[in-house]
Amino acid sequence: MNIRTVPFDHPDAVKLNDEVQAEYHDRYGDGGDATTLEPSDFEPPNGIYLIAYDDNDDPVATGGWRARNANGEGNEDGDAELKRMYVIEQARGLGLARRMLAALEENARAAGRTRMVLETGIKQPEAIGLYTSSGYEPCVKFGYYRFHDDSRCFAKAL
Repeated sequence: MNIRTVPFDHPDAVKLNDEVQAEYHDRYGDGGDATTLEPSDFEPPNGIYLIAYDDNDDPVATGGWRARNANGEGNEDGDAELKRMYVIEQARGLGLARRMLAALEENARAAGRTRMVLETGIKQPEAIGLYTSSGYEPCVKFGYYRFHDDSRCFAKAL
């Protein structure tokens, strides 16, 4: 797997984002993640967006983090919020999500972030399994979905 830093509005990022949004809609029936994201959210040193490419140079996995600080929505100073973690269906089960997660954590740590946080939902049990097996623990809900019953938030000290 070749992991590259790309802008959030890169054509491959847009393609994979459309795919993950469709999957969210299939699982939750709500049109996808309504969290507002801007390409500037993922510009270093305040974030990064990564895409993993296979040996044929096809995009197969994605993920990013953006800096968040205390904001009245449950974030704390020093947070790095994980966003758009996704592996295409044909590449699942190969450990790509775990490798992408490790790369994002390392980058956020190097940027001085002290805690990685994420929001997922109860209809994504494989995501919850990945995060809990990677050391993430339930935390106070934050962000756009903090008042939704299906939402689950996790955090890990960096």
